[in-house]
Amino acid sequence: MHKHTCTPRQPALAKLAPEAMRLSPLQLLLLLGAWVIPGGLGDRSPLTATAPQLDDEERYSTHMPTHLRCDACRAVAYQMWQHLSEAEAKLHTPEPGKRRELSESGYTDVLDRSCSQSWQGYGVREVNQVRHLTGPGLSKGPEPSISVMVTGGPWPIRLSMTCLRYLGEFGEDQIYEAHQQGRGALEALLCGSPRGACSKDAPVTKEEL
Repeated sequence: MHKHTCTPRQPALAKLAPEAMRLSPLQLLLLLGAWVIPGGLGDRSPLTATAPQLDDEERYSTHMPTHLRCDACRAVAYQMWQHLSEAEAKLHTPEPGKRRELSESGYTDVLDRSCSQSWQGYGVREVNQVRHLTGPGLSKGPEPSISVMVTGGPWPIRLSMTCLRYLGEFGEDQIYEAHQQGRGALEALLCGSPRGACSKDAPVTKEEL
């Protein structure tokens, strides 16, 4: 009669010990993370992303492309609101019951600076074959797990021109009055009018290249 001895099966991780001794701390951390974390490298396909494929209008037009104007307007509204809010925060604490309020020359200067900034934090990203502007103030729900954003190029000057156009169209007084009612009111003023960039009735014709 043969007697079989059953040896407890060693955890698979133990088999890695001799090899792990020759790994650097960083390599060991990556190896363990892939082994023990659900969805680690052992059972997930590599994530890949490609840069947006821009059309001629997006590449060469001096104007903001039509399909990106709503995003651009929202970015401008956010930057105006943020610059004005930061300037107000630097004012002396007002008397009880009063709010911090910039002078006319103060908010005029701040709005000019909000338009003449570098706009380097903005660019174009493609998600599900749809291109959008992305950057501060433009987040919409969950971010994609991986994507490529194209910054620089014509986007800063286009955003600056868009900002200056709204400044000329509505004027500093009306913009500051809307700002005092909140960020949403400022965005509604610039972008939500019947012919605004985010309206269903917004013009859809492309500018000449």
